[in-house]
Amino acid sequence: MRAKIDINEVETRTKIRAKYLHAIENEEWGLLPGDVYVKSFLRTYSDFLGLDSRQLIDDYKRRYERPSDHELKPIAPLGRERERHRQPRGPLIPSWLLIGGVLVAIVVALYFLGVKNKGGNTTPQATHSATTPAHHKAQHHHAVRPHTVASTVKLQLVPTGAVYVCLKDGKGKKLIPGEIFNVGQTIPVKSSSKLLLTLGNASVKMRVNGASVTVPSTGSPVGFDLTPASHRMLPAAKQPQCA
Repeated sequence: MRAKIDINEVETRTKIRAKYLHAIENEEWGLLPGDVYVKSFLRTYSDFLGLDSRQLIDDYKRRYERPSDHELKPIAPLGRERERHRQPRGPLIPSWLLIGGVLVAIVVALYFLGVKNKGGNTTPQATHSATTPAHHKAQHHHAVRPHTVASTVKLQLVPTGAVYVCLKDGKGKKLIPGEIFNVGQTIPVKSSSKLLLTLGNASVKMRVNGASVTVPSTGSPVGFDLTPASHRMLPAAKQPQCA
């Protein structure tokens, strides 16, 4: 009022709505959106009027904000808390005794584990003699099966569009002699110790020994050398031709 500034001008200059400016003037803090906005509006309004915004915010905190939990905590309980921590908690076990106990427990556990493994590995001869040949064969088959390596490579192709397929085995025999397959048609599944494949484009889903293989979209024919152990792409000069 002393500066003869209209409240509408303050609203335009500070971007604070007039109803909030009136609430600040009347100290009706409940009409403001929240505590963060109160301090922000106080700072902006006081800076606009050329007042000490820090002092105004400190006065607001002192008059209207609740003291923090830290400020409300009495001093006496802190002293009692320190006294309680200083009180003896009973006899302490020496650290060397704890370490020694742990080491003894480890040694005992290793001893019993070794005895158990030794006893488990010792099989009486009579038990081996009583084992039937069929059971022995099944045990032997189970033991060596994880080490079995496939001797053939299996190729499955599913067209997702019109695609040209030329497939030969390792001896050059044509297994799919350069045919075009469309969506919905079945491409024969082929297996061999080695397969040489040429695809006219990437409009196909390809699986080798059950695993998906991505066919890159190169805009030109794509060739593959497929074996039970690996698969690799072929340069254009080495791609099989079925024409």
